Amino acid sequence: MIAQRYQDLDCWQLSNELKQRVYAFIAKPPASKDFEFCDQIRRSARGAPRTISEGFGRFRPKEFARYMEFARASLMETQNHLGDALDSYYITAEEHQSLFNLADRAIGASTKLHQYLTTCPPRGTRNPRTRSRERRTPNQERRTRNREP
Repeated sequence: MIAQRYQDLDCWQLSNELKQRVYAFIAKPPASKDFEFCDQIRRSARGAPRTISEGFGRFRPKEFARYMEFARASLMETQNHLGDALDSYYITAEEHQSLFNLADRAIGASTKLHQYLTTCPPRGTRNPRTRSRERRTPNQERRTRNREP
């Protein structure tokens, strides 16, 4: 299936779900009282879906792939902050595992999309054989057809 909108991408959907779940747990004490922590994890959780959507709008696979690298890094940073949340007793071990697994799924989907994008030919690239045919003038076409046995 071809994605028509960035919201159709699995990696964006998973990243956005992670962002929403992070927002939910930092809205409640004790995490909500640690302003620096909340700011850091909010920025990293917000970064992945934002970067995926921005990359989607670039239209060129190579550029989009570069944005996917940044999104993947934001997801890994969020995982690190989740470890900090567990260490600080802001979330339970079960909540940590659930959020960490969601981040892992988002990282996996982002990695797969990145791998796909790096194998795509640049936009506007044509088959070299096709290009030579397109440059022929009508006279050249007639000469070529007359040579056939």
